[in-house]
Amino acid sequence: MAEEPPVVVIGAGPAGLAAAAELVARDLPVLVLEKGGRAGAAVSGWGHVRLFSMWRDLVDPAAEKLLAATGWRRPDDGGYPTGREWVDAYLAPLATVLGDRIRFGAEVTGVSRLGRDRVVDAAREDQPFTVRVRTGAGEERITARAVVDASGTWNAPNPAGGDGLPALGEGAAAERMSYRIPDLAAPAVRARHAGRTTAVVGRGHSALTALVALASLARESPGTKAVWVLRRGGIGDAFGGGAADQLAARGALGQRARAAVEAGHVRVVTGFRTTEVHAEQDGHLVLIDENGRELEPVDEVVALTGFRPDLSFLSEIRLGLDSTLQAPVGLAPLIDPNQHSCGTVYPHGAAELSHPEEGFFLAGMKSYGRAPTFLALTGYEQVRSIAAHLAGDHEAAARVELTLPETGVCGGAGLFDDPTATKADAGGCCGPAGSVAEPAAARGGLHGGPHGAEASVPSLRRSLLPVAGTEAAAPAGCCGGAPSSDAGTAEPAPAP
Repeated sequence: MAEEPPVVVIGAGPAGLAAAAELVARDLPVLVLEKGGRAGAAVSGWGHVRLFSMWRDLVDPAAEKLLAATGWRRPDDGGYPTGREWVDAYLAPLATVLGDRIRFGAEVTGVSRLGRDRVVDAAREDQPFTVRVRTGAGEERITARAVVDASGTWNAPNPAGGDGLPALGEGAAAERMSYRIPDLAAPAVRARHAGRTTAVVGRGHSALTALVALASLARESPGTKAVWVLRRGGIGDAFGGGAADQLAARGALGQRARAAVEAGHVRVVTGFRTTEVHAEQDGHLVLIDENGRELEPVDEVVALTGFRPDLSFLSEIRLGLDSTLQAPVGLAPLIDPNQHSCGTVYPHGAAELSHPEEGFFLAGMKSYGRAPTFLALTGYEQVRSIAAHLAGDHEAAARVELTLPETGVCGGAGLFDDPTATKADAGGCCGPAGSVAEPAAARGGLHGGPHGAEASVPSLRRSLLPVAGTEAAAPAGCCGGAPSSDAGTAEPAPAP
């Protein structure tokens, strides 16, 4: 008999490697395809950023079992790693344990059913998947039993344009625009901002982190200025929960950003939706909004307005995506920032992540589409459930093994990215820190499987604290009215 095709996992980031570990734990063959040259390649891209979450919330249980067998020592649970530390102390060792189950330098360029384009119904589910891969040696095709796309959103940042399209002139100004938190410890990056004026577009935690860093640089390098460009009509809850935030590091970040504004290191511009980036003859950039308002000329623009999924290589897969968020239709109502005033996202798995194409799943940050509030442990729960489903253990796939605490600070339902909204418009309070929202089972069968059975809630649950965001984001400083600017795997926390 031919060898059973593997489950192909796309992406060797936190969710992808956790998926591989969960599949190994169930004795299912797995192959991880990673475009980059190392594990956590995207995380390394924001390696200078410190996460909000402690080590206790950053290690997948199945992965830890694999690592423990090698003598690996878990980092101190109370520490807050940077992205680089997360890679070096956890993701890279995990990749080593997984060994030849991972192929680096393997870019997935297409996924389909063998011999079937997306139109053909006949015997469709009887066919394995075919995954087209580009490597340094050329192109090849890999047959897969199932596919878990955990490729994240890091390589698809949102533009500065307020309508979701690049602003006019944004492409031409690319040399002076960035879509990442600047690493001001790097001499070349520091030189771009020291003694110069930088516009930071966005209101999530990445924007706050960039503003705090620029304010610190301003104290060291006279002439350094920051302009904070907000689409909303006021700062509102962008500073987050402060001392009331369940994640102390996240609350501290908001307090430091507030101090930077109050000290005059950051000038705030509100109600500004960029439609044009005009390059002046002297090299400066001028942002222009939909009403023709122009900002003062700046030297650099840092657009931290979130990320979106790259669906281009999935054109032959029958996806069931929400028309607004580009997230699976079963998940979208639970994470829609237009509807939720609180950042509670119920634990979810194979049932909510399923598509019309049986055996195909989006997992990790990519499963959230354009929603910003992804949590690292949510990703671990996703892939645990997916692995159980693929192993035929439907009871385990439907079981809820995480609960999500509230942050205890308010957001505003329906105020997502509203340029006229102010703090006074925000909705009611989410309740005290640590309060527990409506159980998953009461929401009509989360994890219920195809027949909608109610979720089974075990007596002993693991508590989930929101984690990181650029390939992970926590609720936006409050209970979730505002988007975190770079949902993905690493929301930043202030340095100690």
